[in-house]
Amino acid sequence: MFFKLRAKRSLLPTLLLPLVLLGGCATTHPGDPFEPVNRAVYKFNDGVDTVLFRPLAQGYRAVLPQFVRTSVSNFFSNINDVLVCLNNLLQGKPTAAYADLGRFLMNSTLGLGGLFDIATPLGVEKNNEDFGQTLGRWGVGGGPYLVLPFLGPSNIRDTVGRAVDSYGDPLRYMNDIRWRNSLVGTRFVNQRAELLDTTTILETAALDEYLFVRDAYLQRRRNLIYDGTPPREKFDENSRLDPGNPLAHAQSPFPSSGDADAGLTGTPWPPVSATPTAPSSAGAAADNTGGGDDETPTAITPVVRVWVSTP
Repeated sequence: MFFKLRAKRSLLPTLLLPLVLLGGCATTHPGDPFEPVNRAVYKFNDGVDTVLFRPLAQGYRAVLPQFVRTSVSNFFSNINDVLVCLNNLLQGKPTAAYADLGRFLMNSTLGLGGLFDIATPLGVEKNNEDFGQTLGRWGVGGGPYLVLPFLGPSNIRDTVGRAVDSYGDPLRYMNDIRWRNSLVGTRFVNQRAELLDTTTILETAALDEYLFVRDAYLQRRRNLIYDGTPPREKFDENSRLDPGNPLAHAQSPFPSSGDADAGLTGTPWPPVSATPTAPSSAGAAADNTGGGDDETPTAITPVVRVWVSTP
């Protein structure tokens, strides 16, 4: 018995070591100063989703066939093109706004009120814009990260943008309150049904769902504001988490996808001689031991969509 107790006691440091290390690695994100409150709201939203919204979405998908759900999505997407067009105009992108208007007119007529997407096969692609992105294009910072009850991830800028967009929603101005509320509810359930598979992947793959959703949301919004070519982020990820660290303000020596034509503003690449030189013996040896072609790191944009992050 003594040896058994001794053996169990000797295992305690081994079992507690990972917890100590994880606790020591915890760092508050500078863009998420309200993390404890945000986590509580996230847990509340997840509970409501588990009890109410997800079962509704699962029933909706089980009852309606795919072609009907696609038509419903097309209908609401067509309505959204009105907002997209207005925001493209506010961002100074008349060509994109003209395309949005063309999509809306084409799908509203030939597409039978937007039930069928006629414009996309004809090469008129859908854009994704909202007033939060418009504020970002105007230079307004995002502000602290927030998790809104029932609405999910946001920040100060996008919360204001969501409120402004609500006044541009055509459904808001329907006189029949019953029809308006029915359409708003159907739109929400349809959006949730579209992301049921994504939720399953999130729950399976993410070690910390809150951190995964937060980082995915912030990166996705940044990518949308810059139309897929965001400027280079800070180089050192760990230093970026500490605003007081001077490395947090250092520029990355690696170009991102948007630097090819704009030039580098950080540490320059070493000059390349126009005349080839013979490699040294050490370099030749290194090349013969499996050194491959160098690859330039590029900015990674998450493609995971979380239902609560859809404005």
